[in-house]
Amino acid sequence: MTAETFTPSVGVTLTPAAIAHVRKQLASKPEARGIRLAIRKSGCSGFMYETEWVTEQGDDDAIFNFEDVDVYVARKDLPVVNGTEIDFIREGLNSMFHFRNPNATAECGCGESFSIS
Repeated sequence: MTAETFTPSVGVTLTPAAIAHVRKQLASKPEARGIRLAIRKSGCSGFMYETEWVTEQGDDDAIFNFEDVDVYVARKDLPVVNGTEIDFIREGLNSMFHFRNPNATAECGCGESFSIS
């Protein structure tokens, strides 16, 4: 009998719509290298997603590349966002990133925050 090591996949993904949106925004921000996905404790459910343009890579960043778009995630946030798909959606006059996180056990009614167990 042999022992096998299981290494879980860690990361985030971008949909084609999110890639197109980020690519378009990066074209007008020459100083930006990509987009950061972060979480912070906030909102009515416990955690909130934050995105920001990255101009410098952090010491603890994991980088996920999709075509020519880089997504930066601090390694401390990876357990919470592992497996998250980032989409870009339009609803009427509004457009926004939408996060599909398999680790979220609940989301608030407004969709701004989530909880994990």
